[in-house]
Amino acid sequence: MDAERAKVAELEANHRALSLELANAKSLELDKRRELVSASDEIEKLRMKHAKEIMELEMEAKSKAREARELADELRLAKSDLERERDNVSNLKATLSHQSTSHIALNAQINALQAQKAATQMQLDALMTTSSDKTLELEAAHRRILDLEQDARESEMVRRKLHNMVQELKGNIRVFCRVRPVLTSDLSPSSSFTSNLTPDDEEKGREADITFPDKRDHKEIVVSSSSSSAMGSERKEIYNFGFDRVFEPESTQIEVFEEISFLAQSCVDGYNVCIFAYGQTGSGKSFTMEGGSTEATTGMIPRAVNQVFKAADDLKSKGWEYKMDGQFLEIYNETINDLLGKGEFDKKKHEIKHDKSGTRVTDVNVMPLQSPASVTSLLRVANSRRTVAATLMNERSSRSHSVFTLRISGTNTHTGESCEGSLNLVDLAGSERLNSSGAAGDRDRLKETQNINKSLSALGDVIAALGEKAEKGEKHIPYRNSKLTYLLQNSLSGNSKTLMILNLSPLAAHLNESLCSLRFATKVNNTMIGTAKKQIRGSS
Repeated sequence: MDAERAKVAELEANHRALSLELANAKSLELDKRRELVSASDEIEKLRMKHAKEIMELEMEAKSKAREARELADELRLAKSDLERERDNVSNLKATLSHQSTSHIALNAQINALQAQKAATQMQLDALMTTSSDKTLELEAAHRRILDLEQDARESEMVRRKLHNMVQELKGNIRVFCRVRPVLTSDLSPSSSFTSNLTPDDEEKGREADITFPDKRDHKEIVVSSSSSSAMGSERKEIYNFGFDRVFEPESTQIEVFEEISFLAQSCVDGYNVCIFAYGQTGSGKSFTMEGGSTEATTGMIPRAVNQVFKAADDLKSKGWEYKMDGQFLEIYNETINDLLGKGEFDKKKHEIKHDKSGTRVTDVNVMPLQSPASVTSLLRVANSRRTVAATLMNERSSRSHSVFTLRISGTNTHTGESCEGSLNLVDLAGSERLNSSGAAGDRDRLKETQNINKSLSALGDVIAALGEKAEKGEKHIPYRNSKLTYLLQNSLSGNSKTLMILNLSPLAAHLNESLCSLRFATKVNNTMIGTAKKQIRGSS
């Protein structure tokens, strides 16, 4: 037992000794590790210091190399500059030699130029003499130009006189006939034009039998009508009419205006001009006079105004200066309305006055016109105020007569001559029978239609009376029977150059109305109303 305890004690002593040795070994190991870390840090510092020294040495080496290159470049440039200076010295030596030679040549040239100067002076003296002669010729040419300008002004006056004589020989009231084309609405079953057709009209077809046999002068129109007799046989009637010009449905606004553009010149020359559109409702009067929204469809009113402004502008070079103003009226139920007024209609009573200076209407707005654009604006205002309504003949029928008047006064600053003219452009309300218009059941439409037909009938009476006066001499002309005829008195009595544009519908349903219009236009075309008088005054 004691032996075992001694053995255990011995083992414990050995364990303590080993533990002590292990602790000493660990402490020694920690010391070694600290020394190793310290040595590593020292080595790293040495390495970094060494690397820094190497880098500095490399940078210094590069700097030395760059300096060497710069010195080499400077040396090369210096050699180049030296070589160039040597070349310059060589060139200067050559130039000096050349200049010496040139100096000798220049001395010889100076001697030659002095001799040439003497010769040029002699030529200059001769040219001065010639210049004096040319100055005299120029003065003579200037006097000739003044004489020619005076001849041109006199020739212009002769031309204007001959121009108006030619127009007078054609007759004071000229008549053009225009047949509008068939419209898409005419072919539609729902069109208002077809709602009043009889079975007989439907058998005739939508288009009337209208032909234009005169393919050269375009002055004839032939209308054919067929009907059934009491015995059941078909009877065909042919009506021939002749006018100053007939326009087929394919004719354009430009072609129509080409035939009437001469009247604008007459207006500028000091004549009163009247152009009015006549025809049944739906025949295209408003389109002819006012036109559409595009340049190709522009109507006679804006085209005529443009022509007047152009003619006036062309005469500026001949000493003419013009002033223009315009007014726009409508005659509705025998009442005159100012389409350019600002208030309501019928608030003012407008009266027609005739005197030596022409026709005027009291209390109406007269607008100064500076350009065709101002006229376009004026027409837009007037059209927005004009009285229109729907009828069986046309979905937008003008229920009034419209009269646009452009007055022009001119003065010639060279001759002292002055002139005054006017251009009346009239869009008559459509002629139509009561049963055709559908106005019988509407009191307002009935009154409108009656007044329209009354005024157009009065126009026919005036035309008839003028025809009888031309044949038999003195006769009373019933101008006062209608506001329309009284307003147009000067245009119908020989103081104006007058043109009527007859508009026709191409439809068979309107054939009877078309024949009535054609007969009336023929009566107008056969009426002589005398010679238009020029409103002109000489220099005071």
